[in-house]
Amino acid sequence: MNLGAVIGITGIVIFISLYEWPKMGPTQKKEKASFITFTALGWILAVLLLFIPDLPGPTQLVRAIFKPLEKILER
Repeated sequence: MNLGAVIGITGIVIFISLYEWPKMGPTQKKEKASFITFTALGWILAVLLLFIPDLPGPTQLVRAIFKPLEKILER
């Protein structure tokens, strides 16, 4: 079951990449690098959430990072 979902997620990522990549020009190296980075991070997050459904989301990460700042600003 999980293998089929991983293959499905990978297929969707490949189709998105094949659709978007030709739209970027050959001189857009930074855009291509950021596209690869965000696509890879999204794929990793999707696969991790498939195997570990109770994984905390990005909002909990942001909250943990900015919690000390919140305490400083409240004073």
